[in-house]
Amino acid sequence: MVLEGNPEVGSPRTSDLQHPGNQGSCVLSSPSEDAQPGEEPIKYGELIVLGYNGCLASGDKGRRRSRLALSRRPHANGVKPDVIHHISTPLVSKALSNRGQHSISYTLSRSHSVIVEYTHDGDTDMFQIGRSTENMIDFVVTDTSPGGGAAEGPSAQSTISRYACRILCDRRPPYTARIYAAGFDASSNIFLGERAAKWRTPDGLMDGLTTNGVLVMHPAGGFSEDSAPGVWREISVCGNVYTLRDSRSAQQRGKLVENESNVLQDGSLIDLCGATLLWRTPAGLLRAPTLKQLEAQRQEANAARPQCPVGLSTLAFPSPARGRTAPDKQQPWVYVRCGHVHGYHGWGCRRERGPQERECPLCRLVGPYVPLWLGQEAGLCLDPGPPSHAFAPCGHVCSEKTARYWAQTPLPHGTHAFHAACPFCGAWLTGEHGCVRLIFQGPLD
Repeated sequence: MVLEGNPEVGSPRTSDLQHPGNQGSCVLSSPSEDAQPGEEPIKYGELIVLGYNGCLASGDKGRRRSRLALSRRPHANGVKPDVIHHISTPLVSKALSNRGQHSISYTLSRSHSVIVEYTHDGDTDMFQIGRSTENMIDFVVTDTSPGGGAAEGPSAQSTISRYACRILCDRRPPYTARIYAAGFDASSNIFLGERAAKWRTPDGLMDGLTTNGVLVMHPAGGFSEDSAPGVWREISVCGNVYTLRDSRSAQQRGKLVENESNVLQDGSLIDLCGATLLWRTPAGLLRAPTLKQLEAQRQEANAARPQCPVGLSTLAFPSPARGRTAPDKQQPWVYVRCGHVHGYHGWGCRRERGPQERECPLCRLVGPYVPLWLGQEAGLCLDPGPPSHAFAPCGHVCSEKTARYWAQTPLPHGTHAFHAACPFCGAWLTGEHGCVRLIFQGPLD
């Protein structure tokens, strides 16, 4: 059945249709290039879902997890455009009856459709991402609610497509990864219904957009200490790059950006209208801190024996093994407007300003007073710097460079809004800078 205006729809790259034999490496893969038993598979990169700080609230299980490594498959499963058919729309279902044949269907009218058949590509591996739990989806992603956690329950209306996008990775160096809107369904098909945004390209080929779109942002300067946020773009089902529509589901497409591509870079952000993913390359992850380094930083911070400047009690960051439950009695708390770190106390409440408003006893600034939590998803960190800054108002702690980068990175929200958010829990950032430098008091002895 053709689903009109359905988000689970898509199409191939225009350049691929122009040059069907020019996919990835020009040399066809041979059986000797397949992974050998016991051989460590080559890693293309990792996808990290923002807002979970290292693990889903219910635990990482199977294909539903907060982080997924994409590695070279034992056998190539990529596909590339092959043959284009112009047929009568009533005959589409019959033409797509072969489940082993990947294809994309563009419904132009009730009487005319274009079908692009795909053929096996031995030079690429394909990975599919979406909300569906069907077997063809490699990474199951659900909506992330601001403040951390997934939007669960039967009443939670998801805006993420069942077959949101697909990533094709070259099986040969430099293992380039490219992203395309929409994924193939259980019948190996992608449908662009009559109401979906689609058009003929100047060279007579087809392209289109999914209902809620797949947005991508490549950071300027890579994902490092010198990074700056890039510009958000929309990726078409053919892998072409467009400026954003007026709203996520608008019928009118943006302008083609000819000097940009769908190649993922270290630090590229992928927004699926309900969840945002970060792409990290193997080389980029080598520059990121390890979990052992994060643990060493926690122990080093605790070894300094920071004290509450009022209660004079010793403060300590709890072990991540405890999980984010109720704050520990030694847990550091911070006034997010000024950055002064204290132990928990019940003084200085200013309920006329709000239920969480407190007055700092050191500088008298009034603002939220929250517990501090160390960021535990190392892949979200730009550098292995010390945990010196906290996001406001959630209290997640990381290095200065990491905090400042995410505080100035707008993330898509809803149909046309953008907000900076904590990458560890997804809470929208507040205040002038979105983060604050922590001011600890050392032991008096």
